[in-house]
Amino acid sequence: MRILGVVLAAGQGKRMKSKLYKVLHPVCGKPMVGHVLDVLDTVQTDRKVVIVGHGAEQVKTYVGDRAEFALQAEQLGTGHAVSMAGPLLEQEDGITVVICGDTPLIRPDSLEAMIRLHREQGAAATLMSATLDVPQGYGRIVRNEQGHVVRIVEQKDCTPEQDAIAEINAGTYCFDNRKLFAALAQVTNNNAQNEYYFTDVIGILREQGEKVLGYCTTDPSEWIGVNDRIALSEAEKYMRERINRQHMANGVTLIDPASTYIEKGVVIGADTVIHPGTALRGRTIVGEDCTFGPHCDVTDTVIGNGVHITQSVLSGAEVGDGSTVGPFAYLRPGAKLAGKVKIGDFVEIKNAFLDEGVKVSHLSYIGDAEVGKNVNIGCGAITVNYDGFNKHRTIIGDDAFVGSNVNLVAPLTVGKGAFLVAGSTITHNVDDNDMAVARERQVNKPGYADKMRSKFKAAKESKKSAE
Repeated sequence: MRILGVVLAAGQGKRMKSKLYKVLHPVCGKPMVGHVLDVLDTVQTDRKVVIVGHGAEQVKTYVGDRAEFALQAEQLGTGHAVSMAGPLLEQEDGITVVICGDTPLIRPDSLEAMIRLHREQGAAATLMSATLDVPQGYGRIVRNEQGHVVRIVEQKDCTPEQDAIAEINAGTYCFDNRKLFAALAQVTNNNAQNEYYFTDVIGILREQGEKVLGYCTTDPSEWIGVNDRIALSEAEKYMRERINRQHMANGVTLIDPASTYIEKGVVIGADTVIHPGTALRGRTIVGEDCTFGPHCDVTDTVIGNGVHITQSVLSGAEVGDGSTVGPFAYLRPGAKLAGKVKIGDFVEIKNAFLDEGVKVSHLSYIGDAEVGKNVNIGCGAITVNYDGFNKHRTIIGDDAFVGSNVNLVAPLTVGKGAFLVAGSTITHNVDDNDMAVARERQVNKPGYADKMRSKFKAAKESKKSAE
């Protein structure tokens, strides 16, 4: 049986008080609507329709070809929003999942279990519910003796007996598709808000004698809908806990999970140890037996096995097996380190390839460069890659030695085994095994230091007398 999906993403989200459209606010690095679409993909949804309204173009740009779109031009209620998918889906046979685009914590296992219950029991509708210790403010699920859902009663309409019910509506549903759209056609806006409430569909189906079931999730966090920044932080907390627990279950050590930030989609190998204050983001892939932190920030970076990174920032980089980075290093996009490379403190690498065994131990900048095997780059050495108009490359051959405070003015090629003397500004190519020195000859003036001190002292005293 085909599975269809309707994602409600048309609300403006005024309580977010943000220029960013609500469902595009990220949770653990991914917009909320992205998490919802991921879940629908996991349950192998055949068609997905995202209902858009405010911020439609932003949502369409992000979602792209992952779904079809239907526009809710006027905000006339949730029932009206779902009905906008009618022209696309109402002639389909199958099960339709209706889900809110601001519920990023829905788990695939729960949605699969709800769909399975719906299918096996032949229900017209199945809704997801949750049991709360303090259900105040939420619609209560009223069941009959058979355990079927009779109706959803909003908090303000509850009798004392209904107010004591702990089971609340979690806002995710499965429907027989044709029965869903037939019932939507009967929903009216005869209420105080003059809106078409989607929950009225449940009552309409019950009046028609249809079976309506409830699937109570075992994870109460799944029902959280994000309507303000407080709920956004709660969703972030729950999602981060899930992600961290999964990594630990897979053999990753998190010294302090509460202060470790790993975004969804990051891959980490077994026996890697992550110290507090570390953030792994985006499409980062980490091998086995690595060590991070404390206080590393790594984004969209591929890291090999046995790598050690301390108090450093990496973005769009590649780090080979057995390399070390930091502390206080910065690997920018295009930085590629082969195996057993050492990057020390206050070193910046950008759009450069460093081959196996290279050492850049401290206070250096290597940009737009190719550095051969076993090259040693001394303290304060830099590649001068920008002339004010264009970027130029520096090529350094295997086994070369670059002394401290050497400026390599690109475009420049330094041969294999070449030796660049400390303090030099190199502007011409250096052949294999040559030594290059480019600095003024030192001149010592005997006794001149005392003369300078006397001169400065006299000037100081003269100034003081004048005052």
